[in-house]
Amino acid sequence: MRRVSVILLLAVVLIAGCARATPTPLAREQATAASPVTEPEPNPSPTAEPALAGRITVAGSTTVQPLAEKLATAFRAANPNVEIVIQGGGSSVGVKSAAQGIVDIGATSREVKDSERTEFPDLVVHRIAVDGVAIVVHPDVPVDSITTEQVRAVFAGDIASWKELGGPDRPITVVAREEGSGTRDFFQEHFMKDRDILARAILQPSNGALRTAVSTTPNAIGFLSFGYLDDSVKALAVDGIQPTEANVYGGTYTAWRYLNMLTRGEPAGLARAWLEFILSDAGQQIVTAQGYLAVKR
Repeated sequence: MRRVSVILLLAVVLIAGCARATPTPLAREQATAASPVTEPEPNPSPTAEPALAGRITVAGSTTVQPLAEKLATAFRAANPNVEIVIQGGGSSVGVKSAAQGIVDIGATSREVKDSERTEFPDLVVHRIAVDGVAIVVHPDVPVDSITTEQVRAVFAGDIASWKELGGPDRPITVVAREEGSGTRDFFQEHFMKDRDILARAILQPSNGALRTAVSTTPNAIGFLSFGYLDDSVKALAVDGIQPTEANVYGGTYTAWRYLNMLTRGEPAGLARAWLEFILSDAGQQIVTAQGYLAVKR
């Protein structure tokens, strides 16, 4: 009798244990409903980049100015709380304004001179584009090519008639940039060497003004940034080489320079963010779309 009781007791214990080990779906649902649900602690979200906001001031080269304006517009499209104020004035203004902290960024279409580096040792140069300089004439001038020596002679006043260049016997009207222009400084160094531009040259304050003057003045000649070339003027081959992007990259057309932005010391904050954008693929696409050459190819 005692053996029967023990066997029955063991059977009851085994059945109860099995019931706890494999709960039915209904039991699992009831247990879940009956017990409190603890929500997992949310993972902390990654720290978001703070939205850019503030103001950048730029002054200097009129060659760089329209390119800078396009780059500013694109940057502001992604950063609407950023204001970028851009003024011209010429490359010399760009150097001094940046060096003296008058603006955040200076713009030049020439290299910083040794004298400027001595005076302003904290200047940092940021190359943003490559730009050629073309010799341009009024579209009706029947001359398509000129040599470097002839360019020097024309702008110095030694050659005064188109007849001496294979054209008609008409006086040449020389149009040039005013003092302080980076494009003029480059033209002086590359083409004129130790010769001065003749005193009676018609001086213009910007590339745009020079293009207008040449395009509307019969028999005129001048020099112009690649970024301003259009059908209103005719660009001449120099020493038989056409002023094209391919010839600049190929090394055969040698009249080119870097376009630069300058900061007093290494840039930080908004200035750094904008300069990084300019050198990005998106920024360099804007550079080429405006008729300049990418500094990063």
